[in-house]
Formats: sequence, structure tokens, C-alpha cells
Amino acid sequence: MRLTVPTDFEILQILSNGRRNNAVNIAVHLDKNRSYVNTRLPVLADYGLLNRVGPAPNSGLYEITDRGRIAASHREAYEDDDVDFDALIERELAERTDEAERTDE
Repeated sequence: MRLTVPTDFEILQILSNGRRNNAVNIAVHLDKNRSYVNTRLPVLADYGLLNRVGPAPNSGLYEITDRGRIAASHREAYEDDDVDFDALIERELAERTDEAERTDE
């Protein structure tokens, strides 16, 4: 996964509040070009960090995933060349899934 620092992490941080948002609002909040933010959102969705959501198919609304929350909380690890960031995310996601399954039992 190749993320753009700091923009991608800023986008994830904005969406970490659990609310859905679109490129226009995110761009205003970050004081970035809307077209640029519009190119980053689908990339983050392709990585499984965001989901594109309705209500309409082309509404442009996105929400963060569990994987995205984990990535957002480990920005410093992403910038550390000695850390396998993808493996870190997968490991923490698996731990959260295991914990949730134990809680459901």
C-alpha cells in the first residue's frame, strides 16, 4: 500500500469520527484542492481503508473502515522504513476480529 503523506492520513483522521463525508467537505477542511482529494478517496477505498457509501450510487460519500481506523492510528509506523505497515494493519485487524468473536461467545 502506498499512501500519500500527509494527505491520506489527514483524510483518514477526518473520517475517523465515524461520519460520512465527501471530497468537497474534506478538501475545505484540509485546505486542499478538491480535485486532488477526489483522486485520493478512490485509492483509499481500493486499499480497503474507506468504503464508498450511498444514499445514491454517485453521491461521493465515503466512510472509514476498521482497516482505515487502524492505519490512521499508526501513521508514525508507516513512515518507519523498518516496519511492514501492511502486516501491522493485518495483524491488528485479525486481533480485533478475534477479540470481537470472543466477546460474542
